[in-house]
Amino acid sequence: MPPIQNMIRLIIATLLLSQAPAQTASVENAPKVAAARAILDGWQAKSAERGERKLHIVYWTPADREPAPQYRERLSKILTDIQSFYAREMERVGFGPRSIKLDLADDGLVRIHLVRGQNPYAHYDGKSGSDIRGESISTLRKAGLDAAKETIVIFCNMSNWDAEKRVISQNSPYYAGGSIKSGTAWQVDSPILNLDGLTDNAGHVQDGQYGRISLGRYNSIFIGGIAHEVGHALSLPHCKARPDEAAAFGTSLMGSGNRTYGEDRRNDGRGSFLTLGEGFRLAGHPMFSGSTKGMNDRPTVKPTDIRIEPSGKGFVFSGRAVAEPPVYGVVAYMDPEGGSDYDATTVVAVPDAEGRFSLDCQALKEERAGELRITYLQANGVPSGNLSDTPFRYPYVVAKDGTADITTARAKLLFAPMIEAVNAKNADTARQFLAAPAISGDARLKQIAQRLIATLAPKLIAPAEVPPATMTVPLSDLKATREATGYGAPLRDRLPDPSGLLIAGGKLYAHGFYAHAVAMHEWTLDGTWKTLSGMAGIADGSDGSVQASIEGDGKVLWQSSTFKDSKTTAFDVKLDGVKQLVLKMNDAGDGIRADWGVWLEPMLGR
Repeated sequence: MPPIQNMIRLIIATLLLSQAPAQTASVENAPKVAAARAILDGWQAKSAERGERKLHIVYWTPADREPAPQYRERLSKILTDIQSFYAREMERVGFGPRSIKLDLADDGLVRIHLVRGQNPYAHYDGKSGSDIRGESISTLRKAGLDAAKETIVIFCNMSNWDAEKRVISQNSPYYAGGSIKSGTAWQVDSPILNLDGLTDNAGHVQDGQYGRISLGRYNSIFIGGIAHEVGHALSLPHCKARPDEAAAFGTSLMGSGNRTYGEDRRNDGRGSFLTLGEGFRLAGHPMFSGSTKGMNDRPTVKPTDIRIEPSGKGFVFSGRAVAEPPVYGVVAYMDPEGGSDYDATTVVAVPDAEGRFSLDCQALKEERAGELRITYLQANGVPSGNLSDTPFRYPYVVAKDGTADITTARAKLLFAPMIEAVNAKNADTARQFLAAPAISGDARLKQIAQRLIATLAPKLIAPAEVPPATMTVPLSDLKATREATGYGAPLRDRLPDPSGLLIAGGKLYAHGFYAHAVAMHEWTLDGTWKTLSGMAGIADGSDGSVQASIEGDGKVLWQSSTFKDSKTTAFDVKLDGVKQLVLKMNDAGDGIRADWGVWLEPMLGR
């Protein structure tokens, strides 16, 4: 007999499944959604805390502009349509018609808070989001709303429409971000932003970004953009449809579905949809679930028994989620290098009564390094992280035939307890792992383990002290004259994030330097070293861009092109007679955000 908990969960799952129309979810997804609802709805119903969270709308216009005509009527129709889209997609997925909640005025239109900017149009541009939001806060406060605790959408009256020439351009902030507690999306309004225009294939406009397009296409892009950015404000990351999802439903809203919204209404394409992963994430959001239970609590989750095993051309990621509150869904993002997060596809699993789950990860991008990023969805609506900040990340590399190499991911799992000891600065505990057969029996892994432990009490020597008979030496074994990084303290043979390991392009490296741009490492040599060889790159999981260079006695000996997205590039530099060696990691001219540069296995040679 199964445990009583299993029986209860099965009964609840069956009842919930029976409440959803068969056509709302695929045969494959229905059992998952029913099991997830049993966990999510069951936990939220016990000592229930109901609360109606709403999307609040601001219409912001520069001091020298009047609002665009009929903005309330137009935006109310658009927002109501987006509300219906989310409800329809959530019902199709199987969670019922959960959706965004709109704040309606007595006349039935969406309540929109009008804000006049402090400056004329010329003062603002696409980077003015923070200023515009700041100017909106007092108006929201007068309405009894704390912008820091609400999800808000700010429509900016920053478009330029020439009706005679039918030319449109916009110079507005257009982005979003948020959590289950709060979020902000910035949008642009224009006189031609109109739900009725979605079906217009005849009229054309000249758009400053998209060129000559139909009025229908214009409204797909910009109404879809609202739906997409609202998703970000609700905490959704980017997400591309898997090939099977795209064939069945169209374009993922959080991929490039912001450009395909409603195109099916004019027979111009399949339109946009929510993936199962997106549906799972939204199901627990307080605005969608109607439950505010635990939304301000910090949940805990500790994955155990994690395994990554080959399966077909891909792999299976499995484990057990020990959590409070319980996990109702585990979403795996398979994110290939490049493309930011837009090309990350997903699979979803639901833990059983013991918290065990299994994710079958297939259809990976050929000839690319990638990163598996795991998000645990807990019953209070709080996810364990987004693509960019989840601590549960596992690198892989995909061959030309689509077969995944998970060697580095498995090594990362192997080293996890040792890294935990190293992060805690417990050298004795860390050394115990050296005896593990999987480490002691592999010369390279043993070297990496020994170097990680050595970072707790590094014993460095000056380049001039290297014995003459030593023909090569790792640069990270040598004392630097100067070293600095653009974020955090300089580190050798490890990274400052919880994983610790030097991983770039899906590969694990034994030694090197953390060199977050703008970084500089300098050594005083004795003129006897002839070469320096190794790799420069960006650590896996970082989406910044850097440019690396090597200087000898003030002269540039080698310089890379700009590289990003976990890329690496090799160097082999002549050092004849060089006495001052400098390695630099620059920011490539676009700021240092996420510029986690690394120098990988640099070796001096005689």
